[in-house]
Amino acid sequence: MKIVFGCDPNAEDFKQQLIEFTKSLGHDVEDFGDVDPIYANTAIKVAKAVAAGDFDKGILLCGTGIGVSIAANKVKGAYAANIHDVYQAQRAQLSNNANIITMGSQVIGIELAKQLIKEFLGAGEFDMNGRSVAKVQRIVDFENE
Repeated sequence: MKIVFGCDPNAEDFKQQLIEFTKSLGHDVEDFGDVDPIYANTAIKVAKAVAAGDFDKGILLCGTGIGVSIAANKVKGAYAANIHDVYQAQRAQLSNNANIITMGSQVIGIELAKQLIKEFLGAGEFDMNGRSVAKVQRIVDFENE
């Protein structure tokens, strides 16, 4: 899979460790940076690239993961889930068809973050026959109104 990362300057060290981990899982990784203190700029850049299909998934990091999630979700076709446990990492893909995950470098540890990436990227495909299809479709329909 082609994965794109982005973060704010506070999460740079965290991101670099996660990039190396993601590469070790066999994924192609691109880094969209960390120098812009306005994290929304990086989040929007990552979200646009994922929504355009240039990358399969995106991973965004800031102190809490909340700010980058809000910013990414403003981009049509970007569906960012702020996660902090294994179940959320799995369900972000399986139930919510998220194409981006966000995490907080100041609220979770590096080993948990690695596990969450592994779970998200390995969760499989969105269940097109599952009970969440109509719920996710409503989001897409509203976005297209």
